[in-house]
Amino acid sequence: MIQTICICGAGTMGSGIAQSVAMGGFRTLLYDLNPDMLRKAAGAIEKSLGTLKEKHKISLEEMQACLDRIRYISEAGDCIADLIIEAIVERPEAKLELFRLLAPINKPATILATNTSSLSITALAEKLPHPERVAGMHFFNPTPVMKLVEVVRTELTSELTTKTIMETVIRMGKTPVLCKDSPGFIVNRVARPYYLEALRLVEQGMSDIESIDTLMEAAGFKMGPFRLMDLIGNDVNYAVSCSVYEAMGRPIRLQPSPIQAKKVRNGELGRKSGRGYYDY
Repeated sequence: MIQTICICGAGTMGSGIAQSVAMGGFRTLLYDLNPDMLRKAAGAIEKSLGTLKEKHKISLEEMQACLDRIRYISEAGDCIADLIIEAIVERPEAKLELFRLLAPINKPATILATNTSSLSITALAEKLPHPERVAGMHFFNPTPVMKLVEVVRTELTSELTTKTIMETVIRMGKTPVLCKDSPGFIVNRVARPYYLEALRLVEQGMSDIESIDTLMEAAGFKMGPFRLMDLIGNDVNYAVSCSVYEAMGRPIRLQPSPIQAKKVRNGELGRKSGRGYYDY
């Protein structure tokens, strides 16, 4: 049974996953090489839990217990856990380097999970000594709020690994959906047209950003495509679009948008940078 979970990467996703893990009752390690990132993550988690307390969704005692479960670490040698979830930069070589560093110092049964939203998990697993204990755990932002977790298995992932991850996600109070390793998995594959067609309408002068968002929200979507891309981060969203486009053989319907590419080049990433399709 999973008791200790280590999250690698203290950015927005990593800190959100750490909070969710701690709220699920697990001993939680949040690892990052940058102490400033850890301090920022600690502040963000405390603020988020404080908001939940103010809304009477958790008690003061539950908030404190959750905070007490989290340990912030900056040494790779301290990343000893039953389950390791990486949430670092979306570069396969970086993820592979991290797993190769942590696998030998952990016990043979430790599961290595990646939060990648589009990279091939099979390609990672094939290069690791125990591919049967490698899988995907794709969380969604904001992680403490979003219930869905895509549990991604490869042809090499063992039944025990899959079963353990599914049970762990349920213990966290979230909803696991099992899917096979494929470009974009399920959600990002289905969601591509939502973003890309909205961007094409703007490219072609058919409509403007705010009108599209307003209309889609009036139609029942919780967030319009541009507000959602700003929440996710244009850099992350664009990288997923590029990854799926390449993996699917470059079909015209999935071609990434030059509008979003320009946003990324200009550092207009959305909420996290203060400017995207909207100003924050």
